[in-house]
Amino acid sequence: MEGTIAGIYDIGCFLGAILAFMTADRLGRKGSISVGSWIMVVGTILQTSATERVQMIVSRTVTGIGNGMNTVNVPIWQAESFKSHNRGAMLIIQSALIALGHPLSTFMGLASRQAEPSSFGWRWPIAFQGVFLVAILLGLPFLPESPRWLLQHGRIEEATEVFAHLGGKDITIDDPKILAERDEVIASVEEEKRLGQASWGEVFTEGPNRNISRVLLGAGPYMFNQWSGINSLAYFLPVTFERNIGLSTELSLIIAGVLGVQYFFVSWLPYFFIEKVGRRQMLMWSSAACSFCMVMIAIMLKVNTIVTQWIFVAFCFIFFDVFSLGILPVSWMYASEIMPLRTRNKGVALGVSSHWLSNFVVVFVTPRAINNLKYKLYIIWAVLNASFVPITWLWYPETARRSLEDMDEVFRHERFGLTKTRSPGTRTREGGDGIAGRNDPELEIYQHEGKTA
Repeated sequence: MEGTIAGIYDIGCFLGAILAFMTADRLGRKGSISVGSWIMVVGTILQTSATERVQMIVSRTVTGIGNGMNTVNVPIWQAESFKSHNRGAMLIIQSALIALGHPLSTFMGLASRQAEPSSFGWRWPIAFQGVFLVAILLGLPFLPESPRWLLQHGRIEEATEVFAHLGGKDITIDDPKILAERDEVIASVEEEKRLGQASWGEVFTEGPNRNISRVLLGAGPYMFNQWSGINSLAYFLPVTFERNIGLSTELSLIIAGVLGVQYFFVSWLPYFFIEKVGRRQMLMWSSAACSFCMVMIAIMLKVNTIVTQWIFVAFCFIFFDVFSLGILPVSWMYASEIMPLRTRNKGVALGVSSHWLSNFVVVFVTPRAINNLKYKLYIIWAVLNASFVPITWLWYPETARRSLEDMDEVFRHERFGLTKTRSPGTRTREGGDGIAGRNDPELEIYQHEGKTA
C-alpha cells in the first residue's frame, strides 16, 4: 500500500502532463501554470482533510494532475524566455529548487515524528505545500509571458517589450539586438504558420523537422532521470537505511536529511559551468559516475559488514551529488530546448509524461525490490546508468549557447543517427540571440555543405 499511495501521485502527474497540451497554446504559459497551481490547491486541501485511504488516493491524483501540468509549462516558459548564452545556467535554479524539496520533506517528516501521535503529525507537512502554491499564484501576475508565445499569437509589440525587458536594464525596444532576436523568431513563427496547425499525427511523424526524433530525444533525459534509480533512493531513503543496514528510524531520517542538504548545495554548482561544458558532457560524466556509485552500493550491501554499511551510506551521498551535476539539470531542460515552436507544447508534454510514468513504475516496485532483490536492485541501476553514456554520445546534439531557432536548423540538417553537433555553440551576451549573434562553426558546416531539409 505504501508503494501505491506514493506512486499514485505520479499517475496524476502523468495525466496532468498529457492534459497540459490542451491549455498551454490557448492560455499561454502563465495562464496554464495558474490553472495547474489552482488544481494543486484543491488537491492539497483534499489531502489534508483526508479521512479514508480512498480520499487520499484520489486527492494525491488531483494534486499530481496540477503538478504534471506545471512540469510541462514551466520548462517551456523558461526556455522560451531566457537568453541562449545563459539559458542553461538559469534553468539550474529550477533543478536546485527541485533538490531543495528532498531535505525539506525529510526534516518535516522527522519533526512530525517528534509530535504527539495524532493525525496532525502527517496533515501539516501536506498542508505546507500550499505555502509555495500561494507564492506562485501571487507572483505570476508580475512576471512576463513567453515572448515566443506572444509572437505566435500576433502580439508583436508586447513580445518586443518582453524581449527588451529580458535583455537587461539599459536595453530598449529599438535596440538592434532586440529587433534581430524578435525578427528571427517571427520568421520561424511565419514558417510554422505557413505549414498550418500541428496535429498529433504530425508529432508522431518524422518529416523535414524530424518531429518524432525530437520527441524521442526529448523524452530520453526525462527517462534517464528516473531509470538512474534516483527515486528508488530518494522516495525511500530512510526505509532503505532501516531495512538494508538496520539503522533506527530517527537516525535514518537525520542522515537522509543531511544528504538532502548536501544534494541541494551541490546542485547549484552546474550554474557556473553548464554553458561552457555543455549538456552532452555533463550528462555522460554524470551517468558514468552514477553507474560507478551504484556498483559500489551493491558491493557494500553484498559484503554487509559494519564498515561496508557505512561505506554504502557514503556512496549514497556521492550518488546524489554526481546525479545533481548532470542528469538532474539536463533532464529538465533538454526537451524544451530541442522542440520546434510548432510542436513544442505537445513534444514536451510527451517527454514529461514519460518521466512521470517511469517515476510511478520505479516508486511502485521499489519497496518490493528492496525486500526481494536487495543488493541486486542496485546492479540493475548501475547497468542502466552505464547505457546512458553511449546513447548520449551517439544521438544527442549539443544545445548549450544555441538559440531555440539554432536548434531548428540543426535538426533540419541532421538526420536520425550519429549527431555531428557535439560542442557548445557560440552565442554570447554581447552577440545576443538575433541573427547577428550567430557565429557557430557547426551550423556553418551545414550551410557550407549545402544541405537542405
